[in-house]
Amino acid sequence: MPRSPEPPVRRPAKALRQHRSRASAPALVFGDLWPYDPAPETAAPDIRPRYELFINGQFVAPKKAGYFDSINPATEEKLSEIALAKTADVDVAFTAAKAAFDGAWGRMPGAERGKYLFRIARLLQDRAREFAVAETLDGGKPIKESRDFDVPAAAAHFFYHAGWADKLDYAFPGPRRPRPIGVVGQIIPWNFPLLMLAWKLAPALACGNCAVLKPAETTSITALKFAEILRDAELPPGVVNFVCGAGEVGAEVVRHPLAAKVAFTGSTEVGKAIMRETAGSGKRLTLELGGKAANIVFDDAPLDQAVEGVVNGIYFNQGHACCAGSRLLVQESIAELFVAKLKTRLATLRVGNPLDKNTDVGAINSRGQLQRIREMVAVGEKEGAVLYQPPGCRLPNKGYWFAPSIFTGVTPSHRVAREEIFGPVLSVLTFRTIEEAIEKANNTAYGLSAGVWTDKGSRILQMSAALKAGVVWANTFNQFDPASPFGGYKESGFGREGGRQGLGAYVKLD
Repeated sequence: MPRSPEPPVRRPAKALRQHRSRASAPALVFGDLWPYDPAPETAAPDIRPRYELFINGQFVAPKKAGYFDSINPATEEKLSEIALAKTADVDVAFTAAKAAFDGAWGRMPGAERGKYLFRIARLLQDRAREFAVAETLDGGKPIKESRDFDVPAAAAHFFYHAGWADKLDYAFPGPRRPRPIGVVGQIIPWNFPLLMLAWKLAPALACGNCAVLKPAETTSITALKFAEILRDAELPPGVVNFVCGAGEVGAEVVRHPLAAKVAFTGSTEVGKAIMRETAGSGKRLTLELGGKAANIVFDDAPLDQAVEGVVNGIYFNQGHACCAGSRLLVQESIAELFVAKLKTRLATLRVGNPLDKNTDVGAINSRGQLQRIREMVAVGEKEGAVLYQPPGCRLPNKGYWFAPSIFTGVTPSHRVAREEIFGPVLSVLTFRTIEEAIEKANNTAYGLSAGVWTDKGSRILQMSAALKAGVVWANTFNQFDPASPFGGYKESGFGREGGRQGLGAYVKLD
């Protein structure tokens, strides 16, 4: 029997007036009327209280027996102790890698190498939830990003490059056959620890090389947990070695005489120092450095979709991304409307416990990085830019936090428009014509990425050709695939990672 319709609910006049007043402030409606219940991730990350160096297939104590703490940036609590490598440890790691390269690994057929990479990828998938929690605890990023992006993308890189291991002759057709270059030294940053490890190791191993890799000092845990996967996969000893520490350890990796190639992802300043160090040494070098990407919105763009793309471009991973869309260039005719929509959307972002599945913006990676962000924001205000932060955004009392921020009234001469902040801070500039958009977008020392939002395909093609950026996203942002090369121009570095082009950095043609 059909049910009669429910009678309408009548609110008292006072309650109705309160509801309407709240409706004028989206953040309060979202937070007061429809709050999210906490949804914390409960998987155990299985983090050891102490991690040694991983050399020649074994966890070994450092020669000088030094350790440093790995801190949870959301709570400022100690997660683990990490072994600190010294010159002697780095030398042992390179010696082990050279022995593995001269031994079974260097002579192994590509099809056999591919089996190891497939096995590594599957083991990482098996422990995906555990690795996602560990990545979030160590780095501060929201669990939904670690779970849905970092770990799956890392596994995908091993799957993809496993397929290339026995097909290198097809990747590099011609009379000269591809051969591995030897032992490579690799240095990765703290913003995507596990994914950057996969970006570096997967192509190197697929091409038959051995590696000595240094993770960032603030985020070493997932690299050392990954060493457990390498052992479970029965990778021959010495093929991959991990040495931990700060910049001094990285310098030892760069200058070691057994390093036939150096691959570095990090700041432009350190990249320049590495170039000076390796100049004239005969070592190969690839650098993926800083960025100040322009996200360009034209007046015919789908505005609500573009708002989401801009939010994803800058606030993903707390803005800790070299390809972050930190400069918004919006056409003048829609600038006021678009910024208003953006501020409304900003008010709904949830900042807090990174292990909560509802969290959109997690903790800043370290105290030092938080201080850098605060200093740059103070500079922006001093230079006359107007700072906006959601008025209802409440930050936790403990840990390293910064509210999602927007600067309006920015000109190309402002430091917040020129320098990489590496945090959740967006600078808004305007333009009138497509020529002005191109000029302002290219008015930077960097050239890593860019985004274009428009309804016209011809305009997308014109912009992608004119923008001096290694990657140009059209009506999207932060889309990655192992088969697609990634890299930059100018002070964003050189060389490519991913795709067939990324393999070229790890082979020599004989």
